[in-house]
Amino acid sequence: MSPPGEESCIPTDEALERPSTRDRILDVALELFVQSGFDGTSLRVIAERLGITKAALYYYFASKDDMLMALHMRVHEFGREAITSMGDEPVTLEAWSELVRGVMDQMMAQRKLFLLHERNQAAIEKLHRQQHMEAHEDLESNFRKILSDSRVPLHDRVRMAGAFGVVFACLFLSGDAFASVANEELRALVHDAVEAILKR
Repeated sequence: MSPPGEESCIPTDEALERPSTRDRILDVALELFVQSGFDGTSLRVIAERLGITKAALYYYFASKDDMLMALHMRVHEFGREAITSMGDEPVTLEAWSELVRGVMDQMMAQRKLFLLHERNQAAIEKLHRQQHMEAHEDLESNFRKILSDSRVPLHDRVRMAGAFGVVFACLFLSGDAFASVANEELRALVHDAVEAILKR
């Protein structure tokens, strides 16, 4: 039996391009959590916006808290694959520049996630779980491993850390500060700042 909201037939190419029901639920929840706040958004409102029942929501998420945690975990995916794929060879500034640009593009496409964090900090703080802590520590461990590689000149490693910091400061820690700036303009400005740091 197919989950609520999912088609049981063999998917067409068009269907494969559509987001899953779970992702659509999260996208709508993200929109509402940013707009009305986590506490000000009910499961009923999320279900109504999606045109499904609350029972269908419960098939995918046991609670509104689970939705918030799933959205929060999306942040941990930024850069994870790129950083873990770096391997054991020394990282060059050129390779790091490419990695940072890739992370920046991912983050630019998901700017609402950062507004979610800024506007719902108290709710997110209550949701720190073992799963979250392990994911956080794993990413930080890989990041530190790269920056601790003594085969890479110290001044290069400091620049690498600074470039990554610029992206996260401008797109994550800034919250609403740049919310009114268009994606392309902000991306260009952040890119210039990153390149200025990595430039030899």
